[in-house]
Amino acid sequence: MITPAFILSLIAGGLSFFAILYALKSLAWIARLSRNAVPTRYRPTENPEDDHVQILVVGDVGRSPRMQYHALSVVKHGRNVDIIGYKGWVSIQLQTARHPDLIGNSRVTMYALSPQPELLQWGTLPFFLNIPLKVIWQFWGLFYTLIYETPAAKWIIIQNPPSIPTFHVALLASVLRGSKLVVDWHNYGFTIMAQGKWYVKPLVPIYKWYETGLGRFLGDANLSVTDAMALQLKRSPFKVKGPVHTLHDRPAQVFQPVESPERKAFLTRLPETKADAEKIMNGKLRLIVSSTSWTADEDFGLLLDALVAYASSGSAIGVNPIPILAIITGKGPQKEHYLEQIKKLRIEGQLPGVRVITAWLSTRDYALLLGCADLGISLHKSSSGVDLPMKVVDMFGAGLPVAAYSAFESFAELVKEGQNGCGFETSSDLATILQRLLSNEGKEELARLKQGAIQEGSLRWDEEWDRVVGRVIGIVDK
Repeated sequence: MITPAFILSLIAGGLSFFAILYALKSLAWIARLSRNAVPTRYRPTENPEDDHVQILVVGDVGRSPRMQYHALSVVKHGRNVDIIGYKGWVSIQLQTARHPDLIGNSRVTMYALSPQPELLQWGTLPFFLNIPLKVIWQFWGLFYTLIYETPAAKWIIIQNPPSIPTFHVALLASVLRGSKLVVDWHNYGFTIMAQGKWYVKPLVPIYKWYETGLGRFLGDANLSVTDAMALQLKRSPFKVKGPVHTLHDRPAQVFQPVESPERKAFLTRLPETKADAEKIMNGKLRLIVSSTSWTADEDFGLLLDALVAYASSGSAIGVNPIPILAIITGKGPQKEHYLEQIKKLRIEGQLPGVRVITAWLSTRDYALLLGCADLGISLHKSSSGVDLPMKVVDMFGAGLPVAAYSAFESFAELVKEGQNGCGFETSSDLATILQRLLSNEGKEELARLKQGAIQEGSLRWDEEWDRVVGRVIGIVDK
């Protein structure tokens, strides 16, 4: 006879069974979660080629050639590379293609950081909310990727700037996962911030305190782009404790001088030069090239003012200067502003014989364009006084002499006045250089500068990297 007590006992037994079952499953889930919450640590591999090296860029990877070159050098020595960064820094529209040798390579893995929400991208929030929210977003994305998504690496090579939140997340990764850190100092974040808008200037002392404080102890090794920066990093306010090695930027193999037959073929193929290829080849039209980020630390107005002065210089001597085609490459926030200025100058007739156009080229075509040009222009103004523009290095690699802004301490480490280029500080200085070098009378001097550029560009990135970084991280024998 089935009694109510028997039925209740069956129900209770069934509920107990399921309760115990789900409790065990919950415990197993908690155990897995706890196990997964503890990040894996680096363990030396039996085969050194199984080791991983991470390249960390809190920015658009495609716009960080030096960090991409690090990755390529590591791969060439048979190691695995994990690149952590943004595929497009603020939006897909501003995304820059990565080096083609990094795409489809079995030893290269890209760990793309999540792009910022549009609310943060376009700065619609008040700055006192937008800035901390951006930092929080970057921190979490960077933390999760470095700690949980990527395999534990023997070395992490960090690009600085930006320092926030890169430094403290990298420090956590080093402590939790046993990785060693190399800080590659391209410049100083606080000096760049000091050039920003008025409402960020009060934050500069905080940024400086953070960058110099954590930067002092962070790196097991440090890299600088100039000897002047290496000396500065050892002094106040940095007083970096770890070793500092100068790794001068050097051109990659893609940047090479272009011989006459190839020059004609390229100029005839490129849409921007196709119509003028013959005139460029016979010297009736001078081709100058400038690569710019269209930001405040590169005053494009200097070049425009110099071109206006060049165009009008013929009226004083009664002989028109040789016409110029100026091709400007690059992307950035001030581009539209200057395009409007160029249009206005053209309408007003202030650029007779001078045509200024913009282009966005593949790495290969950009390298060929440099090799085909008569003169390169660098407008880079160093916020710290001790960094150098990578674009000049690429120009030298292509055998292109340069006219470069020179009012900063480390300028002479790269550009040798009268040997591979000329320095200027004002638009009138630049106009004088253009008038002298691009005239028929300046052919001999320009040819001499070109030979100096070829000589300067003969030392390549792979040689420099092996000598410095390869030895530091133990890939190349000392």
